[in-house]
Amino acid sequence: MQTFRLVIKNAFRHKLRTSLTVLGIAIAILAFGLLQTVVGAWYAGVEASSATRLVTRNSISIIFFLPLSYKEKISQIPGVKQITYASWFGGIYLSEKNFIPNFAVDAKSFLELYPEFILPEKQKKDFLRDKKAGVAGRKTAEKFGWKIGDTITLKGTIFTGNWDFNLRGIYRGAQKGTDETQFFFHWDYLNESLRKTVPRRADQVGWYSIGVTHPDRAAEVAAAIDKTFKNSLAETMTETEKAFQLGFVSMTEAIIIAIRIVAFVVIIIIMAVMANTMAMTARERIGEYAIMKTLGFGGGHIAGIIFGESLIIAFMGCALGIAFTYPAAEAFGEAMSTFFPIFNVKSQTIYLDIAATFIVGLAAALFPAWRAVSLKVADGLRRIG
Repeated sequence: MQTFRLVIKNAFRHKLRTSLTVLGIAIAILAFGLLQTVVGAWYAGVEASSATRLVTRNSISIIFFLPLSYKEKISQIPGVKQITYASWFGGIYLSEKNFIPNFAVDAKSFLELYPEFILPEKQKKDFLRDKKAGVAGRKTAEKFGWKIGDTITLKGTIFTGNWDFNLRGIYRGAQKGTDETQFFFHWDYLNESLRKTVPRRADQVGWYSIGVTHPDRAAEVAAAIDKTFKNSLAETMTETEKAFQLGFVSMTEAIIIAIRIVAFVVIIIIMAVMANTMAMTARERIGEYAIMKTLGFGGGHIAGIIFGESLIIAFMGCALGIAFTYPAAEAFGEAMSTFFPIFNVKSQTIYLDIAATFIVGLAAALFPAWRAVSLKVADGLRRIG
């Protein structure tokens, strides 16, 4: 207990230096935590993917469509439990800066295959009954102040013109990692309009989402689907939902690597700050260490005091940085919701903060402790006065 009190007193002997060091560590931990959260947000769609769902798209690229007639053939393949289809709509709300992920979907089968989108029963019935109905995620509705019954107008980019939708539902996510920013509406509404205006683009879908009877059969079912449409005018590529999401993430892999490098550079900066503080402390207390040795304190005891002081300062900064991370992440997530619909600080990020702080605290005290332990009493006493 006396040793612990000594460590605490030593840590706060130079209050200004300690305060600035703690603040520097807190800022670095905050930056590290936010950078790790950005990387996590990038992979949010991958982590939220279901192991029992496949995605079938055009083998050339997702920008090419597939015939609606494929639905019946796919549903007859052994191992297929459910099937739905959707098309990326690409509509703009008011201006290009108001990006909303929006899709035309086969409403009934879509809601059955994606139970993570929770919609009140009344809203669900209203949505299914109204062909011009749309459903928005909770975050999108809150962002734009949408309410049930509002008319939402999207300006089409892929499908030109202004499209009006009646907001019949606002969904929430079943899990914390569920995307609550999407907007979807009836594919039939889009298709009927295309039949009148651009017949050649009608009866085509962007992709099929397929529920399989068991995750172990995913590879088998995927191969069977692609084999069915081999050598057709629109060959398919079927992959797990996770692989499908990873395909989008891989396009920005260089950015993710750069963010991760910066995150670990931040840790090196923390180590430099702490090492400087502990080196100054040890240099000032060489005489004290010599006196402690003459009083019978062993090298292990002195090293323990130095390591203890370093870890206390480091973890004070860590605690402050973690406390700041949550409100900062919430503010950043709201400001960048267009790009990061899911922006939550994970427990894994906090564990990384703690692990990094522990390593930094030990590494920063390593040389000062070695120097104090190997110090000769006579050399140390010469420094007094």
